[in-house]
Amino acid sequence: MNNKTGSVAQALQEIHDFLPCATPQQWIDNALANPDLMLIDHAHCEKKAASTALSLMYRYVENTNLLNKMSRLAREELRHFEQVLAIINKREIVYCHLTPARYAAGLRKDVRTEDPGRLVDVMVVGAIIEARSCERFAALVPFLDDELADFYNSLLKSEARHYRDYLALAEQANGGSVDERVAEFLAIEKQLILDPDSEFRFHSGPVG
Repeated sequence: MNNKTGSVAQALQEIHDFLPCATPQQWIDNALANPDLMLIDHAHCEKKAASTALSLMYRYVENTNLLNKMSRLAREELRHFEQVLAIINKREIVYCHLTPARYAAGLRKDVRTEDPGRLVDVMVVGAIIEARSCERFAALVPFLDDELADFYNSLLKSEARHYRDYLALAEQANGGSVDERVAEFLAIEKQLILDPDSEFRFHSGPVG
């Protein structure tokens, strides 16, 4: 195992230890049955992740560490968006608007409204979303065609770093450990991932 492969494997193990559950096999089956929809929603997720990072940069202009990390994250997410869009166009899939999954809104409903609590919670939620994205890319790779498998493999390292960056920013904003808030949001996340969902999305629960 080379150093790059080892570092990705280590990052994935860290994420599996962090998340409260694995993606259900039913969701993987849903994704494989809806490859066009998966790619379209993936593109929307990358665009939304970039937008979220930029909005944080505008809100917290005096937080230099946040500005640097979110600037890099936004650039990477936009690059990922461009890459997904290129695959969509190559496969002659029509990129279109989709209603969002309940996932992000379900996580954010318990975010506190006043800072520094708000910033802590937004960072914790960001970490969880990035960790789940990384876990799902890895879960899908064995079942995908070579082009998509290579692309999703290429995303693992950056998504894992985004997860760590969000957690570090949460701890900075909190002035210490955020384990209690992480546990509360992970309990919410577990239900969102395991409970049946009405429509398939990249971050949906399993659709029966």
